[in-house]
Amino acid sequence: MSKKIRNKPPKPAAKRPPRPVMTHQVRIIGGQWKRTPLTVIDAEGLRPTPDRVRETVFNWINHLIDGNWSTLKCLDLFAGTGVLGFEAASRGAEQVVMVEMHTPAVRQLEATRGKLRAEQVSIVRGDALSAVQGLQARGASGQFKLIFLDPPYLQDWLAKILPACAPLLANDGLIYVESETSLDVATPPDWLQGWEVVRADNAGLVFYHLLQAKKLPELQA
Repeated sequence: MSKKIRNKPPKPAAKRPPRPVMTHQVRIIGGQWKRTPLTVIDAEGLRPTPDRVRETVFNWINHLIDGNWSTLKCLDLFAGTGVLGFEAASRGAEQVVMVEMHTPAVRQLEATRGKLRAEQVSIVRGDALSAVQGLQARGASGQFKLIFLDPPYLQDWLAKILPACAPLLANDGLIYVESETSLDVATPPDWLQGWEVVRADNAGLVFYHLLQAKKLPELQA
């Protein structure tokens, strides 16, 4: 008599381990933490400002503020790796407020702040526009001498965030803007009308600028 062959239930598929978060590094260029490496996590849209661009930008800023970092308050929106804000803190900025929405990036910012013991740096997790509106509501008008704007490309962020930043900027304050196209154009868009491009350059497809609010003409008595 033949034996019945019982089909064995299939073995469950082995669970794959979670994909590790890949990292690489950038370095702070100047100040007390010069050459200190900062970890860059592998996250979509996270693109730290290249070293050569940062060196140029901070040379511009240093010249325009006469090297006086000690009283400078800085707002780093879309902070990402925090390399711009930590660079400012390294050079002696009195206060740096970083705003970032991506949770793993926020965790890395907090780890970097702890590593550097950067007590002048505060980190806000949230949407940049909401953070700006919140700062205004808490009376931060005219507080920041330097604002960094390096938003995700191709999402029309600058048209929304740049006008919102204007009330937070101190007199003669500077806004750094990184974008996918040049802002130094003969016919600027409406949202750029109130701003003067005081420095501009590009490195490949990275266009970077320093902006200041245009001064209103003085009324004759």
